[in-house]
Amino acid sequence: MDAQKNEQKAVSIKTLVSSASRVIAPNGPIATFAARHPWVGLEEQTFEEVADWLKNTRNVEIYPSTSMILSAKNRGEIDEDFLEMELQRWLNANSSTIPREVAERFCRASLRFEEIPVHLLTSPELKIWAEKVENGKLEMSENFPIQPLSMVIKHKGEEKLAELLDHHIIKWCKLYLDDSQAGWSMPKRDEGFYQSWNRLIQYDPALSKTQRKIFQHWPQDAESALEAALSAMDIPRLDRQRYLEGHLLSLPGWAGMMLWRSQQLKHEQSLLLEYLAVRLSMEWVLVKPHLPLAKEYRKTKVQMKSLIAAWIHYGGLTFDNWSRMRAHQQKNYLTFAYTFHEKIRKKIWLEAWEQTYTDQLSQKILSRQHPKQETTPKLAQFAFCIDVRSEPFRRYLEKEGPFETLGVAGFFGLPIETRELGSKHTHSSLPVMHKPKHQIEERSDENELQQYQQRKQAVESLGYTFKTMKQNTVPSLLLPEVSGPWLALQMLARSFLPQKAGSFLRNLRDSWLRKPDTELSLHSVRDFKSEISNGFSQKEQVNYVRQTLKMMGLTKNFAPLVVICGHGSHSTNNPYAASLDCGACGGASGGFNARVLATLCNLEEIREVLSSEGIDIPEETVFVAAEHNTTTNDLKWLYVPTLSKSAQAAFDMTEAALPKVSDQANAEGLSQLPTITNHLKNPKTEAYRLAEDWSEIRPEWGLARNAAFIIGERKLTQNCDLEGRVFLHNYHWKHDQDGEVLANIIAGPGTVAQWINLQYYASTVAPHYYGSGNKATQTVTAGLGVMQGTSSDLLTGLPWQSVMKSDEEAYHAPLRLLIVIQAPREYVQRLLDRDEVFKQKVQNGWVRLASVDPKGYWENW
Repeated sequence: MDAQKNEQKAVSIKTLVSSASRVIAPNGPIATFAARHPWVGLEEQTFEEVADWLKNTRNVEIYPSTSMILSAKNRGEIDEDFLEMELQRWLNANSSTIPREVAERFCRASLRFEEIPVHLLTSPELKIWAEKVENGKLEMSENFPIQPLSMVIKHKGEEKLAELLDHHIIKWCKLYLDDSQAGWSMPKRDEGFYQSWNRLIQYDPALSKTQRKIFQHWPQDAESALEAALSAMDIPRLDRQRYLEGHLLSLPGWAGMMLWRSQQLKHEQSLLLEYLAVRLSMEWVLVKPHLPLAKEYRKTKVQMKSLIAAWIHYGGLTFDNWSRMRAHQQKNYLTFAYTFHEKIRKKIWLEAWEQTYTDQLSQKILSRQHPKQETTPKLAQFAFCIDVRSEPFRRYLEKEGPFETLGVAGFFGLPIETRELGSKHTHSSLPVMHKPKHQIEERSDENELQQYQQRKQAVESLGYTFKTMKQNTVPSLLLPEVSGPWLALQMLARSFLPQKAGSFLRNLRDSWLRKPDTELSLHSVRDFKSEISNGFSQKEQVNYVRQTLKMMGLTKNFAPLVVICGHGSHSTNNPYAASLDCGACGGASGGFNARVLATLCNLEEIREVLSSEGIDIPEETVFVAAEHNTTTNDLKWLYVPTLSKSAQAAFDMTEAALPKVSDQANAEGLSQLPTITNHLKNPKTEAYRLAEDWSEIRPEWGLARNAAFIIGERKLTQNCDLEGRVFLHNYHWKHDQDGEVLANIIAGPGTVAQWINLQYYASTVAPHYYGSGNKATQTVTAGLGVMQGTSSDLLTGLPWQSVMKSDEEAYHAPLRLLIVIQAPREYVQRLLDRDEVFKQKVQNGWVRLASVDPKGYWENW
């Protein structure tokens, strides 16, 4: 019977933890940084509700700041006509007995964000009237959310106990999660986080003897410990989930890493529960001497002075006007001022900003002269990732010859994990919300492979020896003598000649390794010890090729040369290097996927099956693979098989055009960087310098200023300068009668684009909470991520330099993603009817939706 009760209790605790985890996002290692928006588990609520909740629980503001809004207005990014429209919409939805013209005057004035003068706030008359209102029992109060006790209790009259608790938890998280970086690993780490902590906490010198004694009799399993802590602190059962949510929000980075590992590793499925058990056990020991608490902290009074002052300053009232009002009128005015608070004003400004961008984009697309139907066949077709950084490159490439560009998710529809030649490790190369189904390896001749592995092992051994000497006492004393001259030369070369030094070191490594030619393990070999197959069956090969060709809208009119272009980046000394790679490939380069797809498309047996289905790829058409380096805007060839005569001509023409395209794309990108102030005579050289300079904090802007995702034919946006702000995915509604292709685009690439957009948004509006601070002061810790200093949260978002032009001015415009679908209205309505998740995103304000019908009519949904 007791065993049954314990099981029920454990299930209850697990359910609580699982439900509470909605407030954080999984946080993977920074080496495979992939965008995740931080509110992914909260989309059942509206954006406005989440904004209110975060403001109340953590004092985190997720609407753009006043300075960002006014700066955007001064740049012409917010049309005041749209501001007025949003204000009228709000007034219509919020009924009030106040005369409409009075309410409008108050709202328009307060929307200017002018501060109420100090002399008014401190005036004796204001104090008198505020006291009269309060004495007349016209009182408003608001409930505080459920907060951890450690956030309420102050330690020694200064800092709150939450700060001390965080300090302890960060220490234990670093010890447990360390990725082989520390010289001494955490004892008993293989037994799990809670068990290891429970054994060691009794000897922690940072705790008092009394505190350590409590833990001698503490429960031995995490579930019982979490239950014991909640009960000891007298947390009501109805409040327990919100109480756990408060603790998860205290260190969302470390908690997010625990959540990520619990989803990735079978033996750590209860890791988040163990984290909370450790945290609340520590909290109980810290808060015990301060209990019980008074209950007054649950409510706070609304300041009447500020509401009356707002009517005097913004509403044009005088104290004489106020004195003539009856009590119920005063109450109505105060209630209205309280309702039209700062968050509402920022919400109205944000929606006006978003609507202005929507209007400008629609005019740019629809008002231009559509090009005449071209009869000249295309010599080459290029399938690029939808990434916004591909848009300028595509635009310039199309101007240089009979080239056509297409947009598709950069993993090219291949649910694979990759293993490079000679590597023991694999990398999932697909969106992080999906699991790989196949493993693809690079293979080579056995003799060449063995020699390559020996050379590679020699290089890795040098690095391992250097690291080991650093972490051991006696060898570390010899290390400066041994490595000093070489490291000094490298430092000088990288500091004063970064491009030449980087190129020399890279060529030296490549010439030493001499990586042999490789083939890919494309054909299925089932390993029953593995959960996924090595390679594909022929049926799977055909399915993936067919699916991807349909996704990019390439099922007929094939050019002689079809280039599958993955993309990656290049930068030196950059912990966030993976954030500049392909988001659709889980923070890796998309070149490997491009090579796999191109190789599959060239297989004769696949072409025969596709031809029988109506997808006839001409014999002269050859698929090749390339990689677009977004930092230097180069196109590197990865896989070029034997070309047909016409394909060779197209290839030669492409080669001739690429230098000019690269220069133009680099010039456009570099002109946006604040560090480039003079006219660029050689954009390519400057781009390479930024990529190789180890002191460069901003090698490129990445996906900053992303704002829209257009799903439609390329001719809809061709010759439009979209300023590198738009994700572009090809789509032909006439070839998608059942709507399956559109549904897949929304569920896959659409979700990736939304996550990228909201991570940039969060890192801009709340950099102290969702960003990662200044790159120059970051500390890479435990091989997992970055902190500011030696004891901070594990920072989850983008650094300051990825979203800000300067300390005062933002570069990224924090707008929620606008998804534009080129299709008849009934197609879009069918999508919303079938996809409840997407419908919820639109209705709750997590994305915005518009459509363009076949006649060119734009509709905002």
